[in-house]
Amino acid sequence: MFASAPRSVELIRHPGSPAGDGVRRIDVEVSTSADGGLRLRYFVDGDVARLAVPAHAHSGPADGLWRHTCFEAFVAGLESTAYCEFNFSPSSQWAVYGFTGYREGMAPLEHATPPQVTTSITEDRIALEAVVPRETLLALPGDARLRLGLAAVIERGDGEYSHWALTHPAEKPDFHDAAGFVLQVERSLAW
Repeated sequence: MFASAPRSVELIRHPGSPAGDGVRRIDVEVSTSADGGLRLRYFVDGDVARLAVPAHAHSGPADGLWRHTCFEAFVAGLESTAYCEFNFSPSSQWAVYGFTGYREGMAPLEHATPPQVTTSITEDRIALEAVVPRETLLALPGDARLRLGLAAVIERGDGEYSHWALTHPAEKPDFHDAAGFVLQVERSLAW
């Protein structure tokens, strides 16, 4: 059961990313659960046949997911420089890393309850849902609000990439830039 109604946001293509990938739009729905978890639902609308979509695999941790079509979330406390990076692949594989500061102190996070990733793919839509358990978010400092940076790497069939995010504060795509963590989410009452 989810404590907050889904909030929908649209990702925008980085100005330096090539067009021609067939993607018309990427939206993300964000909601929190009654127990303090986070649900992210990514929707890519476009010509899916023009994209390189990883084949389904056993759901579990994997490195290097960002090298292919991948959906990402960066989550930080309101006042902290520490943050978590989440990578979710349409294959159903995932990765979670903790950072002490901007690209510093990177370490994979261990989970008693791993993220749950499910994907649905049709000719004109990729829909991926990722549920991040409360325990993972507890690794972040205890601010009342979280800051999120939501992003996507889209690989075309020819190997070119486009980068999508809520905002692009730098000349080159950099999803780790805290200036891109612009969506605020209230922590659940369960915290």
